[in-house]
Amino acid sequence: MTSQPYETLHFFGQDPWWLVLLKAVFCFAFLVLTVLVAIVWERKVVAWMQLRIGPNRHGPWGLLQSLADGVKLALKEDLVVKGSDKVVYVLAPIVCAIPAFMAFAVIPFGPPGNEVSVFGTRTPLQLTDFPVALLYVLATASVGIYGIVLAGWSSGSTYPLLGGLRSSAQMISYEIAMGLSFAAVFIYSGSMSTSEIVAHQQPTWFAALLPVSFIVYVIAMVGETNRAPFDLPEAEGELVGGFNTEYSSLKFAMFMLAEYVNMVTVSAVASTLFLGGWRAPWPVSAFWAGANHGWWPMLWITLKIQLLLFFFIWLRGTLPRFRYDQFMKLGWKVLIPVSLVWLVLIASVRALRNEGYGFGQVVLYVGAPVGAVLLLALVRDFLRKQPVEAEAPGDGPARGEFDPMAGGYPVPPLPGQVLPPVPRRPGRAPKQLQDALNGADHSEGS
Repeated sequence: MTSQPYETLHFFGQDPWWLVLLKAVFCFAFLVLTVLVAIVWERKVVAWMQLRIGPNRHGPWGLLQSLADGVKLALKEDLVVKGSDKVVYVLAPIVCAIPAFMAFAVIPFGPPGNEVSVFGTRTPLQLTDFPVALLYVLATASVGIYGIVLAGWSSGSTYPLLGGLRSSAQMISYEIAMGLSFAAVFIYSGSMSTSEIVAHQQPTWFAALLPVSFIVYVIAMVGETNRAPFDLPEAEGELVGGFNTEYSSLKFAMFMLAEYVNMVTVSAVASTLFLGGWRAPWPVSAFWAGANHGWWPMLWITLKIQLLLFFFIWLRGTLPRFRYDQFMKLGWKVLIPVSLVWLVLIASVRALRNEGYGFGQVVLYVGAPVGAVLLLALVRDFLRKQPVEAEAPGDGPARGEFDPMAGGYPVPPLPGQVLPPVPRRPGRAPKQLQDALNGADHSEGS
């Protein structure tokens, strides 16, 4: 840790107004351009995973497909539902999109020192920074989710309302886990400033020092952005599009833009907190001293953002959507308890190290209680399973009877109940073919 906290913040707040405006325009243009690339990349990668061609009509290799989609949405008829709350209905897409852009203001693209010159003015490669920058990121992320909730409520329709309610529960569940993963970074770096956190990731990134926080944040960021397999607020199977069912034209396009901008923002936050931010990866920084100076840091953080966007696309192309009860169980019963226990461990380790304890003593004082708790948990689970295994033999009355038409309509079996065998008509294929298909050795009398 450095001797003076927030020693990088004196570089900010000294730019002329035109340079601040230029940086803001750059952040906006970077996000929009990255979104255009991400949409094409997602469709190409998913097509590659599914052995399809993907976009190949608009522009060379289909690279202008995003622009074509934008023009198509803009030219569609803009419908406003009669039963909707008109003001909230129109404002909801704006509330959803604007905070996604605002959160990017504190992402550092380079070192805080005035290493680059823009039209003769020395400036850091970051729009702004302040001591509670990451709390600002959490606040803007929370406001953005309200746009989804208001869109579902103001549409005056049942399915969008269900999507909005799902989104509010999702926001509460996964923002707690995300905030707890942030807290571990705060404890280890001693700062909430993004530039300070990147400065403390030398020589080791926090993804290696705080692996549990990194994994929890990666899972939480997928849930926060409503992306598969956590896209419950817009599950097409049961919600007909979810919160955006009653939207069309540019208002629907703003929801789509907000989703992808949020993906870029959370990827940039993950790169800043856990992957060294603008710092070059180890093989490059080991033999090239200038990799972390000048304009080169912009390349490294852009590559890290693109790799995390590929992770989003990879999840969408491989994993099925969660059930809602599985989704909430993961948030409340897995991520939050694991984050709390990990946070206590990190706080204990930092307190002992600040008191001057050696590595061996820290491992003894922190690792021994954790090992004892895990051992007790294993013994408890083993003893609890013993009676169950003793009662297991037989499918008799212990399993329970199951009536699939209880109450006059089909019902699923309760835990412990077994479905009755399904009657099947005899097969019409020759006996030799049936034996070959079933892999069974039937006797003559069977």
